Amino acid sequence: MVKKKTTEQKNNEEIKQVFNVQKIYLRNVSFESPNAPKIFLKEFNPELSVDLNIETTILETDAHHVTLRVTATIKVDEDTAFLCEVEQAGIFTITGFEETNLQYLLSVQCPNVLFPYAREAVSSLVTKGGFPQLIIEPVNFDSMYANHLQQGQKTTDTEGLKQ
Repeated sequence: MVKKKTTEQKNNEEIKQVFNVQKIYLRNVSFESPNAPKIFLKEFNPELSVDLNIETTILETDAHHVTLRVTATIKVDEDTAFLCEVEQAGIFTITGFEETNLQYLLSVQCPNVLFPYAREAVSSLVTKGGFPQLIIEPVNFDSMYANHLQQGQKTTDTEGLKQ
């Protein structure tokens, strides 16, 4: 006996997983050197601080906007040599994924696509600001996401204990 597929079964089979980059763009840039030109006269022994932030929003049903904010601050002694902030953004089409996988894509894969662009923008701005080239080390977004999930689990566990 030949089994016929129902319309629902056919529709479920037709759902394909899609992850496409629609647009990558520089959303916002800021470079400040509050202690120039005096900072250039000091011996340059920099202390680097890098902060990362990821923001996601849904534009349409399958269109997601992801912004990766990279803030690099260099201090020499107690003086700020420069502060550089870059918001690299992208629009991604993502369909056919379960919620857990969707969150992974938005938190890990999209930032992995955006990071090289943000890294280059920071390096270019720092050099144009008169400072030695700054090459930010690669970021392990997988590890950051896993830590985020663990922190969320600890919070959930703690809340469960309090009840």
